[in-house]
Amino acid sequence: MGLFSEFKEFISRGNVVDLAVGVIIGAAFGKIVTSLVEQVVMPPIGLALGRVDFSRLKWVLAPEDPATDAVEEVAIQYGAFINTLIQFLIVAAVIFLMVKAINKLRREKAAEPDPAPAAPTPTEALLAEIRDELRARPRG
Repeated sequence: MGLFSEFKEFISRGNVVDLAVGVIIGAAFGKIVTSLVEQVVMPPIGLALGRVDFSRLKWVLAPEDPATDAVEEVAIQYGAFINTLIQFLIVAAVIFLMVKAINKLRREKAAEPDPAPAAPTPTEALLAEIRDELRARPRG
């Protein structure tokens, strides 16, 4: 089996395709959450806290030296970290709600009674009668 045919078999498996779709949708969902946090959630929070722009919050360790272009500012950007933390919490909450809903559906499906066994066909009923008659006959 050649390398190409092995690769083709690997790619054509359902779980690989499902994984690829999940990764693509996950990446798009990540962009949506980033936009939600940076452009919808954080501006009102910043406004409520006195017009604070969280994306620009930082602790400057070494300021930029305007006299030389070689020395750039060194800073800990904790505002960007706060934005990322909120993004994570939103994603975690959505995943939690999805898993909770899936588990609820599974519990409901497990709680459903099993369907009653189908009634025997006329042939099966006749064979059962014959079996019972043969068992009831005395041997000898």
